[in-house]
Amino acid sequence: MRSELWYLIIGILLVLVAVSGTVVKRLPFTATMVYLALGAVLGPVGLGFFIVEPMRSAAWLEHAAEIAVIVSLFTTGLKLRVPLRDKLWWVPVRLAFASMTITVGLVALVGVYGLGLPLGAAVLLGAILAPTDPVLASEVQLESATDTDKLRFSITGEAGLNDGTAFPFVMLGLGLLGLHEIGAWGWRWLTVDVIWAIIGGLAIGGGAGVLLGKLVIYLRREHKEGFGLDEFLALGLIASVYGAALITHTYGFLAVFAAGLALRSLERSHTGDEAPEDMVSDVLSGKKEEIATHPEKAPAHMAEALLGFNEQMERVLEVGLVLLIGAMLMPQLLPWNELWFVAVLFLLIRPLAVLLGVRGKRVGSIQRGLISWFGIRGIGSLYYLMYAVNHGVSEEMSRRLVSLTLSVIACSVIGHGISVTPLMKWYHARSRVRAS
Repeated sequence: MRSELWYLIIGILLVLVAVSGTVVKRLPFTATMVYLALGAVLGPVGLGFFIVEPMRSAAWLEHAAEIAVIVSLFTTGLKLRVPLRDKLWWVPVRLAFASMTITVGLVALVGVYGLGLPLGAAVLLGAILAPTDPVLASEVQLESATDTDKLRFSITGEAGLNDGTAFPFVMLGLGLLGLHEIGAWGWRWLTVDVIWAIIGGLAIGGGAGVLLGKLVIYLRREHKEGFGLDEFLALGLIASVYGAALITHTYGFLAVFAAGLALRSLERSHTGDEAPEDMVSDVLSGKKEEIATHPEKAPAHMAEALLGFNEQMERVLEVGLVLLIGAMLMPQLLPWNELWFVAVLFLLIRPLAVLLGVRGKRVGSIQRGLISWFGIRGIGSLYYLMYAVNHGVSEEMSRRLVSLTLSVIACSVIGHGISVTPLMKWYHARSRVRAS
């Protein structure tokens, strides 16, 4: 297709996204569903303007999804303003570790006995599909940094954590396929890929977030320097933390998420319980420099500026990647005889994993039910899929994993997209009635 036509199509799509945002919010579906449908229409299923071959394009698809995930994880960390010692963290931590581990195990079980996959490929499939998505779950995530609703906090925290905690199982699956060294009886996998990589990633991200945050606040407060280019600060922190984590063989996803958490924690230590958006409201009236360098308001300004920029970039990346997923939905790739697996994942495995992983009275039955349903899969699964393809998985097995994963993502976008608006409206209405 000629480049001129590409410019025209991309321009029209971006304008439509901008002007239709408020309309879509009132309809019983999400913007993500629209992007997926447009990708399918422009792809081989529809007009055939562009075709994305997952196997041939695995390298750049991996990097594109990687960028989207780390931007989203940093954004997620900035949204979670609740102190780590707060009881609200109990649910997302259990979801990200216990429930996700159970999900990997159950998917692997179904993969071996239901799909006929070898054990390594079944574990790999479980790792690809276990993490919930921080990019596509915006409708059920926290609405702002001061939002403490238990349902939205749990889903947001889970999505932020489990994109990193899924990585050990990806490495285990590759190891069982003979594509990664896991050591005798898995000792190397346990010590390096689990303990070191998780703890190291969290430490690098948390430490870098605190140090850089303190440096920027010091420069702004004491020397009236280092403000006005918050976009570069956000990109620089994300890239440097992610790069440092990869160099030290730790998990960059966890590091970026921890950096966002650390910056938000630093802001809260200066601001206290006062809403940060209230403190920086004067920015809109032309007092940006005064607020950015104010002794008390500088931390809140920095955190909110970074959050605002990352949210905008996250939306742009979401549009592009969901369009690509739509363009990859070729009929020959869809496993029509194995679509039962999608129903088993969302209607049986996810609810069972949540039930077993989050037991007790700290979350109500209705909230637990909604958490069980909103196990949204998306860009994170695409990244892990392409990571596996690029790390030596055989072509035949790669095609099988691609077909299953794309089917799950497409069904998640559609199923969760249709249900999210009515379910969340019902949940909010019920919460208001109980509060009154």
